[in-house]
Amino acid sequence: MDARDTDLKKELDATLHARRDLGEDYESALVDSFLEKVDQRIDGAVERRVRRQLAEQQMQTARDSRSPGATDSWGERFGFGIVSLVLAVPLSAIGGSLGHLPGLLAAWAGIVGVNVVQAARANPGLFGGRRQSSRNSDWED
Repeated sequence: MDARDTDLKKELDATLHARRDLGEDYESALVDSFLEKVDQRIDGAVERRVRRQLAEQQMQTARDSRSPGATDSWGERFGFGIVSLVLAVPLSAIGGSLGHLPGLLAAWAGIVGVNVVQAARANPGLFGGRRQSSRNSDWED
């Protein structure tokens, strides 16, 4: 038995004792008073449950918004591509001058590798990985 149940039982016992002491003339007022206390108890329980569910939804929304793909905007991806191409010029010059064709290929393999990793991070299902379901709503089944 819950502590709230024992409190409610005590309230009911007190109401029944008061009815015995006061008589049937006050019965409807005593019952109304007891039912009002029960309503308040129910309202409190419902309010706590709704607040808990809202907090859980907010936590889930916050977790979803922190995922890597959700924070990347088109501008960030575009900027990454521009920086990658700008850095490709000196890397190509250094790789080509020091290692000739193998050095140039190694530099471009590194550039392509960094861009592939960035694309995979921004789009988790891009390279054949498991795609996330687009149905996140509890309303659709």
